Amino acid sequence: MIEKIENKIRFGPSGNCQRFYDEGYKHTYQAAQWLKKLDLNAFEYSFGRGVNIGEDTAKVIAKHMGECDIEVSVHAPYYINLANPEPEMIAKSFDYVLNSIKAVKHFSGKRVVLHSGVQGKEKDRDVPVDRVVQNFRKLMEYLDLNTDGDFILCPETMGKYSQIGNYQEIVSLCKIDRRIIPCLDFGHMNCTLQGQLQKVEDFKAILNYCIEHLGRDKMQNVHVHFSQIQYGKAGEIRHLTFEDKVFGPSYKLFIEAIIDCKLSPFVIVESNGTQADDAFTMSQYFKTLVRL
Repeated sequence: MIEKIENKIRFGPSGNCQRFYDEGYKHTYQAAQWLKKLDLNAFEYSFGRGVNIGEDTAKVIAKHMGECDIEVSVHAPYYINLANPEPEMIAKSFDYVLNSIKAVKHFSGKRVVLHSGVQGKEKDRDVPVDRVVQNFRKLMEYLDLNTDGDFILCPETMGKYSQIGNYQEIVSLCKIDRRIIPCLDFGHMNCTLQGQLQKVEDFKAILNYCIEHLGRDKMQNVHVHFSQIQYGKAGEIRHLTFEDKVFGPSYKLFIEAIIDCKLSPFVIVESNGTQADDAFTMSQYFKTLVRL
């Protein structure tokens, strides 16, 4: 087991939503009580542009979040690219991951979401995919030399065809080490599937594939990103809100699928400005179905 199996599903936002700021709040540590009132219990802090939070600030946030039973994950910098053929660029990516792990520990968390890489100009996708696999193995060795080993990496399924990270590729990465679990972004997957997540069975097919290949221990508390996303021929265009009636995917179908599969995921909502409100909507629908 990678961690103690937890039967409690968690819902929360990626960062602070617009309403949080509209109500006069300014600091992320204030989000703890604000989210608790919505009965949310997860929060993801994004280092998309770089790991740039001080240890003291992170520990203040951790204290407030911990008091409200809100678990914090982090998203490593977006420009990590383990498919890059240049060794010096790979070294930089390793350091971005290492610094993200150090930061998540200051938050009293374990989970680090990261992007795997991009295909680039290579026509044969297998070449950069294999490079990502080999560099992930090297990354784990590097992290074992430079951390205490107590972390969880969550490579994310991606929303553009040029990015490495369909769910089969992510599953392959997760087989490398017990501390690697998927970040299943169903909005992204719906983009690359061109809107084919239309039924509960479509969601369950992905979840059951992951359970079959990774085991229930890794999947029981799998990391999930959820949002409705506009897509085009190349895949993802932009994140939307639950008000969208065109692109999907449906949060209701996702909730029904995880209940059928008996999973308790860590669900982070990435809606455009309404992420906390949409996380609340998801949590309430879940509770309605399981009568909590």
